[in-house]
Formats: sequence, C-alpha cells, structure tokens
Amino acid sequence: MIKESEFIKSVFQFYKLMKQNEVSLVYEGEITHDITKAFTSLTESAMDKADESSSTQRKVFHVMVECLQNISKHAEEVDLGEVHKEKRGVFLIHKDENQYGVTTGNVVSNDNIKELTNQLNLINSLDKEGLKKLHKEQIKGGTLSDKQGAGLGFIDIAKKTGNPLEFYFLDIDDQVSFFILTSRIERKK
Repeated sequence: MIKESEFIKSVFQFYKLMKQNEVSLVYEGEITHDITKAFTSLTESAMDKADESSSTQRKVFHVMVECLQNISKHAEEVDLGEVHKEKRGVFLIHKDENQYGVTTGNVVSNDNIKELTNQLNLINSLDKEGLKKLHKEQIKGGTLSDKQGAGLGFIDIAKKTGNPLEFYFLDIDDQVSFFILTSRIERKK
C-alpha cells in the first residue's frame, strides 16, 4: 500500500503535469452514453469560455464522441474482482496555443495489435481524397476490421482533423496491452 505522503506528492505532481499540458478534462472509468453527454457539456462550457471558434468546437466534439465510442465498443473488459467486469478507459482533453488534443487509452488484446496497427498506418498514409474513398469502401463492404464499425471512427477522425492519428501500445502482460490514441485538432483564431 502506498503511504499517504507519497500519494499526496503524486497527486500534486499529477496536478502540475495537467497544468503544464493544459489538460481541461481527465477521466478514468467505464464509458457510457451519460458520461459522453456530460463530457460534451463540460467541454462546450470550457470552449465557450475560451472563445473558441464554432468550427474548432465542432471538430473537438466530433473527435471526442468518436473516441469515447471506440472505448465503449472495443475496449477489452477489465476484471474488477468477483463482482463484474467493465470496459474501462482513460480520456483526456488538452491544448496548447495551436491545437487541442484528444487522448484516449484502453486495454486491447495483444491478438488485435497487428490488425489495429495496419489499420491506423493505412489511414495515416492517405490524403483527404484517399480517406474519402476508403470511407466509401468501408460503408459498402466493411472489410478494414472484423469488429463492428469497420474502422469508420478512425477514418472519420482523420478526415475531420486533417492530422495523422498518433498511437502507442504499452505492454501489460502476454495477453493484453494498453492502447493510447491521440488526435490533434488545429485551433482556428
């Protein structure tokens, strides 16, 4: 068990890191429809206060919803003891003077990493027209992924932001890894 003084120091370090990276929202837990609604409301308030353009706000909301849906649909269940299992994830919104970042993290099966990496590398390799074409193909045939959605959320995010998707896999054990995805949205002044 961690000592209280160590915990307090870690909370303060976390606070400083959040301030340094202008993290406006952070959450860890199960992602539900109600959580998504609450996040969009909180983010709308913060972005109105910051006088962000409506175009930037729409893009951030779109990316938020897609990322949250990705966690709720595709995260591996985390065993929380004898009671139940949940699909949990972490969600952050951060910004700097030029852009917003939406970062999510969730547990994925190691069996899915190769397919997910190929899918994201393909999406990142395409220009605007290529993404539009891939989107149409996926709606028609849905062959990019075996899972529900056929990777449409990732394609939509790349189309909406115009930026590559940043992704990482951190080993947890021989069965699962932690998948981190960051999407960047340019701020319009």
